[in-house]
Amino acid sequence: MHFDRLWRGGRLATLDESKGGLGLVEDGSVGCVAGRIAFVGAGLPEGWTADEVIELEGRLVTPGLIDCHTHLVFAGDRADEFEMRLRGETYETIAAAGGGIVSTVAKTRAASEEQLVASALERLDRLLAEGVTAVEVKSGYGLDLESELKMLRAARALEGARAVSVATSLLAAHTLPPEHRDSREVYVAKVVEEIIPAAVGLADAVDAFCESNAFTPDEVRRVFDAARAHGLPVRLHADQRTAGGGAQLAAKYGALSADHLERTDAAGARALAQAGTVAVLLPGAFYALRDEAKPPVALFREAGVRMAVATDCNPGSSPLTSLLTAVNMAVILFGLTVDEALAGVTREAARAIGRWDEMGSLEVGKACNLAIWDATRPVELAYWLGRNPLRSRVFQGEPS
Repeated sequence: MHFDRLWRGGRLATLDESKGGLGLVEDGSVGCVAGRIAFVGAGLPEGWTADEVIELEGRLVTPGLIDCHTHLVFAGDRADEFEMRLRGETYETIAAAGGGIVSTVAKTRAASEEQLVASALERLDRLLAEGVTAVEVKSGYGLDLESELKMLRAARALEGARAVSVATSLLAAHTLPPEHRDSREVYVAKVVEEIIPAAVGLADAVDAFCESNAFTPDEVRRVFDAARAHGLPVRLHADQRTAGGGAQLAAKYGALSADHLERTDAAGARALAQAGTVAVLLPGAFYALRDEAKPPVALFREAGVRMAVATDCNPGSSPLTSLLTAVNMAVILFGLTVDEALAGVTREAARAIGRWDEMGSLEVGKACNLAIWDATRPVELAYWLGRNPLRSRVFQGEPS
């Protein structure tokens, strides 16, 4: 067997479910041909040759990390609102006073596509430096046809500017734009009849925010029905601030993921498990908003819900550009095990963006996306704060 490139002598966390846990393989090797994994396992295959051999010297190797919930494309910041929250203002009162999402909408509408790409690349580079090889990027700060498509084009451009896979989500149903505050029906109709059809080819999925200060379950159903009609899978911001049955709604539509879920109940957990919908936990938002309700991890375990972990990088509720910090927070704040948290930024994150067949584990046939760490134990990736143990990042077989 001949490889373009071969990494040997490492401790592999394959995330191969057939092996249990993290699928650890001692003294393991990974062989790559044309950007795909052609061999993974202990030792070396008989009669192997390779154009290049990289000695791992016992280092830990994981699949490239996946940040499966981000809002990387936006303009400006909301540091002033951060100060307001520190003084005791709530997320809801800030939004009611004209802050929150709509303040970012104004800045994003005013920015050029090139400006959005440039600012997003700064945030993306911080993720890549920690071993991320795939990201999901949402729109949702445009809230009109032209601006939503501009955001999606900017997100797509990231993939051309960096060695990374990008999955895009249309989040036009994020909140009501200022011009439609008194015309909910008109805006929902625009999303359903104009924005979703125009986003086909730019968006990989349709997302929505089902919340008391955003969209009702009935409105989300209309959005999801339109997504289905155009062949797009769905995702949902659900049960974050209120218990509104968002998990059950996501499950009913077979959503790729339901995200946040701080106030999901046992019925919601069972519905997610039965639908195969991934629960995406976002500890950055929980931390930044100083929330008191935690996602019901015990209920998710009991029901058999798959759990992913992501940064939710955005300018308001989660200004977080470190997926390793999100892993630490998931372990410390939410009580995930190290194995659950690392599966959450690899295997389960791949499922949450609908790309499990392409990435998320070290298995033959998948993209050769690797994170090679100056570490030997998986716990070290959750243990450090402020230290980046990444040795090298490999994207589609090429060190980058």
